[in-house]
Amino acid sequence: MSQPSFPSQQPAPQLDPNVQQSAPAHASSSTNEGNVSLSNVISAITTAMSLSQLNQHLKNFAPKDVREVVLASLLPDGQDPLAVLDIQANTLGILYIVSARMHTTGAPNLPPQYVDEFCRRFVPEQARFAPDRVTLLAKGLPLLAEAAGSLKLAIQPLFDLLSRYSPSLSHLTTIHPIFLKTCVSARHFSAALPILAHPITTIDTSISDLHYNDNLVYHYAGGMAYAALKRWSEAQEFFEICACSPGSAAAAIQMEALKKLILVQLIHEGKTTPPPKYINPVLPRLFKSTPYSLFVNAYPQHRAQLRFIIEGEQQLFAAEKTLGLITQALDRAPRWTIRKLTATYLTLHLSDIAQAVGIESEDEVRSLILGMIESSEISAQLSADGTVHFFDPPVKLEKADVDRVLAHAQEQGALLAKLEKELARSKEYLTKAVKGKEESAWGGTMDEDMGDRMGPTLSWAEDIGFA
Repeated sequence: MSQPSFPSQQPAPQLDPNVQQSAPAHASSSTNEGNVSLSNVISAITTAMSLSQLNQHLKNFAPKDVREVVLASLLPDGQDPLAVLDIQANTLGILYIVSARMHTTGAPNLPPQYVDEFCRRFVPEQARFAPDRVTLLAKGLPLLAEAAGSLKLAIQPLFDLLSRYSPSLSHLTTIHPIFLKTCVSARHFSAALPILAHPITTIDTSISDLHYNDNLVYHYAGGMAYAALKRWSEAQEFFEICACSPGSAAAAIQMEALKKLILVQLIHEGKTTPPPKYINPVLPRLFKSTPYSLFVNAYPQHRAQLRFIIEGEQQLFAAEKTLGLITQALDRAPRWTIRKLTATYLTLHLSDIAQAVGIESEDEVRSLILGMIESSEISAQLSADGTVHFFDPPVKLEKADVDRVLAHAQEQGALLAKLEKELARSKEYLTKAVKGKEESAWGGTMDEDMGDRMGPTLSWAEDIGFA
């Protein structure tokens, strides 16, 4: 298959990752002027027999600033080096060239169709020799898309890169948060669902240069996508994972996740649930000093007070990208109040319900009650005189539903058992667990000054409104 935008070339011999031999003379990592040329780099790429040694050569043939300029340049005759390389035979070399060109000022333009083709056809086993260059490639794809006029153009190549590079979609890589951030920023939330459907169960730093914040950003962005799609249960799960992930210090993104977690709980369940005990204790304490805590305490009965809080803190909620969730929680408040009434009363008049939920118009309450009956939120009957009769909902449970839930529980139980066994064999985990017990024995306290340790900014998160 010919590569787009370039003449097709005879594929070079496939490199054997198991071959360990001395690099040829032209693949030397010497930085002498005679060796620091793109022609020599291309020669090394097309003739090297060891992927490991080729990777070392590409990393060390010149100082970083010189190396990136050389990799991002054209051949002496003006030919594009990508035209003489084959995507599958020379994945590792192309990865270095493409990632360098993406991030080097004044570099020749990259044809978007070539980059798309590379992401569809590259050989993962070669790319895994240079996980840092894969990260650079992933970061460069949104930049390339924005230069072409639409951030959405980066979603498909990022998806191809992620699905091919990762041994499984349950392996967390640096591509995961970049892909999710791009989907959220481009407001193309449904594109994230095929990735989000696979829970993260494996972290392998040998195939991806992961940092602690990659996990936080991925799950925070996943929560944003699910919330925008009104998939509240999944949004809760992802925001909770972000907010409660253990670490040496709380991060700013975890505080933002906690705020959104609380608001999603109000929308989905009408009440909040205490966070897991392993959450950093700094976060709940800081949350109590925010206007969100006042909103939670007044929810759902006191609609006038809820409106007063929103009006007084609207600028803050808008700046923190939570105004959409706040508004939806306010809109849902009468429904949760009515559902609480069904647990106490058998019959109520529309006027009594209107007073309880803080709605002046009986017609509005009538419309709300009928909507809740139609959507099966409550089981009730509305009489012509305005009396509402509440009754227990009928139980609808079929054997297929039970079997499906049981099979899912068994699957999750087997996965958890496997992960526990792997964790129990981890020397790093055992060392940290022993160290943690020793430190707790000394009664140390958590520093509540989060300061500069609060982690990355969230400027990438567009105000998606959650409408």
